[in-house]
Amino acid sequence: MKIYTKTGDKGFTSLIGGTRVPKHHIRIESYGTVDELNSYIGLIRDQEITQHDKNMLKEIQDRLFTIGSSLAADPERSKMIIPDLNVEDIELLEQEMDKMNEILPELKHFILPGGSTAISFCHVARCVCRRAERLSVELSTESEVDEKVNIYLNRLSDYLFVLARKIGYEHQIPENEWIPRI
Repeated sequence: MKIYTKTGDKGFTSLIGGTRVPKHHIRIESYGTVDELNSYIGLIRDQEITQHDKNMLKEIQDRLFTIGSSLAADPERSKMIIPDLNVEDIELLEQEMDKMNEILPELKHFILPGGSTAISFCHVARCVCRRAERLSVELSTESEVDEKVNIYLNRLSDYLFVLARKIGYEHQIPENEWIPRI
């Protein structure tokens, strides 16, 4: 099987279900941004972090493929069975954040991204996740989007922020507190 098909050479692509749409369509932007996010999650996994965090990030990558499949499907034409995103997936992110916050110092300032490569990758992924959420929310104003997708992306961006703090804490890297000039 060849990777290139030449079917997108004129700026159109197919959704799951066969519908052809322009490559700049909000649905394509939505799942493309989720794919970008997944790549950044891979970069975080490649850093010196705990095995537990690596395992959790692999689980998140799997969920992002589920979300990407959901966003890539034409809700009116696709007959393909797409993996489900479950409420338990959202709850897992919340539970993980609660565990991390138990060991972290109280947050008293805004945090500037940086401190180490791993921390910075978490912040980049957090920003890409927020963009994916904005695009998915926008898509939901014109087409069907599983509500759990938007909730999961919202929680994931929070998770990535807390993970950045945890990685810094574990590596004894001081947080870059934002102290505004007044």
